[in-house]
Amino acid sequence: MIRVLLADDQHLVRAGFRALLEAEDGIDVVGEAATGRDAVALVKQQHPDVVLMDIRMPDGDGLWATEEIVRDPELRGTHIVIVTTFELDEYVAQAITAGASGFLVKDTEPVDLIRAVRVAAAGDALLSPGVTRRLLERVAGGLRPAPPTAALDALTEREREVLALVGQGLSNGEIGERLFLSPLTAKTHVSRIMQKLDARDRVHLVVLAYESGLVQPGWQ
Repeated sequence: MIRVLLADDQHLVRAGFRALLEAEDGIDVVGEAATGRDAVALVKQQHPDVVLMDIRMPDGDGLWATEEIVRDPELRGTHIVIVTTFELDEYVAQAITAGASGFLVKDTEPVDLIRAVRVAAAGDALLSPGVTRRLLERVAGGLRPAPPTAALDALTEREREVLALVGQGLSNGEIGERLFLSPLTAKTHVSRIMQKLDARDRVHLVVLAYESGLVQPGWQ
């Protein structure tokens, strides 16, 4: 069962999300919060698998709440999906770099909302072709270029290649095709990279790929 917590200051939005999610097998909404502070408190109490987090909330916005949740080692299993009204919300890049596992716009199709919850719970976040590539270009604009980090020294040359492709938004299957590997082998490389870099999820790997300079905005 995937446990989901809803954080949004609009009751109607929360009610709509709850109705959609609870109509699905294997998904349970375990709580609702109307403020950032309440969201953090409820996450610590309920330990949900996924939080659908609005950015603009009173008493601690979604960005603050995301940072609070991500920095708590006991909440490492909780994945945050930012839900925003506008794709170009100025806080989206900050939220992703703070540790969110992806983002959705509020007018997204119901099937995409449900899919986002399932993939976030699995640790794969929103790194599917299409939405991901647009997201990464926007997020990349909010990151400051940095020289390769010392953490990357632990990676093999092949793992660096795989990380660069993850940073471009490629799926395991696409990485396998690009590097002439099976999807399972590509997945194994990604898992080892996450372990070596202590990454929360795949989006965290994307951020590291951009910050380290392995990937630059506009690369295909």
